[in-house]
Amino acid sequence: MIKFSCLLVALGLACLSCKSEGTNKNQDNSTAALKIEELLDHRYKKLVAYQVDSLGFPRSFTKSKNHIRKVASKDWTSGFFPGNLWQLYKLTGDKVYMEKASKWTAFVEKEKLNNHTHDMGFKVFSSFGEGYKITRDNHYKRIIIESANTLITRYNKNVESIRSWDFNADVWTFPVIIDNMMNLELLFEATKLSQDSIYHKIAIKHANTTLKNHFRADGSTWHVLDYNPNSGKVKSRITHQGIHDNSVWSRGQAWAIYGYTMAYRYTKDDTYLNRAVATANYMTTHKNMPEDGVPYWDLDHQAIPNISRDVSAAAIMASALLELYSYTNNKRFLNYSIKVITTLKTETYILGQDVNAPFILDHSFGDWSKKLEMNEPIVYGDYYFLQALLRLKDLKQQI
Repeated sequence: MIKFSCLLVALGLACLSCKSEGTNKNQDNSTAALKIEELLDHRYKKLVAYQVDSLGFPRSFTKSKNHIRKVASKDWTSGFFPGNLWQLYKLTGDKVYMEKASKWTAFVEKEKLNNHTHDMGFKVFSSFGEGYKITRDNHYKRIIIESANTLITRYNKNVESIRSWDFNADVWTFPVIIDNMMNLELLFEATKLSQDSIYHKIAIKHANTTLKNHFRADGSTWHVLDYNPNSGKVKSRITHQGIHDNSVWSRGQAWAIYGYTMAYRYTKDDTYLNRAVATANYMTTHKNMPEDGVPYWDLDHQAIPNISRDVSAAAIMASALLELYSYTNNKRFLNYSIKVITTLKTETYILGQDVNAPFILDHSFGDWSKKLEMNEPIVYGDYYFLQALLRLKDLKQQI
């Protein structure tokens, strides 16, 4: 595995939290970096050692109860664990990760026909999509296209968006959440793989509707918009996981930055790039953003600083900002991402060797509305952390 300290040297950038001064300091830093790499390697092996279970995808871990929360493939997070294994294969070159990834990925296949959720991208593209990048397996390709066909059945021509949730039907008529931008990658890729433009066109429609209605003047985003499915008009702008309707729910802002950066990748539409830049600027300069770049789970929470951080939001932003840097050449985005990754690669955030659970990072924050997974290791925090490491590695190779 490529050492992170080597990546910084190759990029010609100093670590923003550990500038060295003198030989002894360099030696201390090298020793610390080696210790962290060994700890990470130990955590990685916990993932590959986890017993394969078609009904038990690991989602999160409650340390106080020593309890691994397991979910079925229908859960929106199911694709991340196989995705983590695929990414670990790319990071390490060790085929044991690829072998385990293929076993776990197979258990997600039945979700290709599940039209009761918008989370097809999270489930299928994080698993089969990652696998296809490595294997070029035609079976994986077919699963991706079939899943895209299922996802677009949730598209409404009047709203020009894909419906997010089906629950709370007595409260919402046609809810669309900012998270839904992430599932568009599956559609964009399906058009590339099939040469059928329908997926690409629907993805653009959804992105444009979200662009028009989901963002505040300051660059931040609401979590949930409820639409009238007949007229297409916005009925309400609310939150489901933030502290209040007009708050800055950190993971939602991260989804927005990532989603529009990704949409620019496929379309080269400057309006998408500008949207990503504006929200990135808003978040990276927010008055309540901690110096280390790992945000509080909601930046408008009245109890700051006495609330939990959200490592998952930090990892999503770090990964997104690396791609955003590749399009803008804005070194501030690169530096910010490196700062976050450097912060996450410390014993504060990496789970200790004594934790026997298939996770890497601690202190992600889940669903405030359900009081669920608050300040715990969560599988998608690991996924975007690993993706950020891979993107930084790729960036080094391009320079």
